[in-house]
Amino acid sequence: MTVLASPLESIESAVIWLLVVFSVATWGLALIKGVQFARLKNQDKRFHKHFWAASSLDAAAELSESQPGAAARVAQAGYAAIAVGEPGQASDLSQAINHQDRLERALRQQIVRERRSLETGLAVVASIGSTSPFIGLFGTVWGIMEALKGISAAGSASLETVAGPIGAALVATGVGIAVAVPAVLVYNYFLRRLKLTAADLDDFAHDFYSLAQKSAFRVLVHPALHKAAAVSGQPVKEAS
Repeated sequence: MTVLASPLESIESAVIWLLVVFSVATWGLALIKGVQFARLKNQDKRFHKHFWAASSLDAAAELSESQPGAAARVAQAGYAAIAVGEPGQASDLSQAINHQDRLERALRQQIVRERRSLETGLAVVASIGSTSPFIGLFGTVWGIMEALKGISAAGSASLETVAGPIGAALVATGVGIAVAVPAVLVYNYFLRRLKLTAADLDDFAHDFYSLAQKSAFRVLVHPALHKAAAVSGQPVKEAS
């Protein structure tokens, strides 16, 4: 005769399997975020090397379009905000907007976009780290209830009768803690990486602003800037 597991046992097993899924998700996201941050670091390092080797802000315009990375996209947004066309082109209301204000807004908005991209997945890891111990505790409570039910049915409260079921029930709490600790460490590590990357982008945006200030917040339109302007929604303006 087949013995079916009681609902309490099924719940305890479901809790442990849920925690196993959480653990797999944590390590999977850790791997993905690690690759993402490592690749972004190499891309930005390569872009900075070529950008600061350019002879002028205008000369570095094409580089910002051809290079990948967060810093390149910030530069691309900045170029799109201050790009000007040749005199005699049709004018529009965009010319009434101060170039300095446009640049500040474009740089700030692009940095926010980069932060959002880098934050993807961190909320999931944070949720796993904060809820796993309680989910494990929930499984333990149900396991203890099943153990007490078995002890009551056996009519014995000896150490052998109590220790085994209670010890098995505590496994869920241990698994919950084992899942939560790596999740918290992964979240804190990548949160720090995110803050460092955002600080580097802020520094680069400040330097880009200073360079644009020297050129009166205007750069001559370059073919690469047409695409950047289209992506960022910044219309290319006429040179005054």
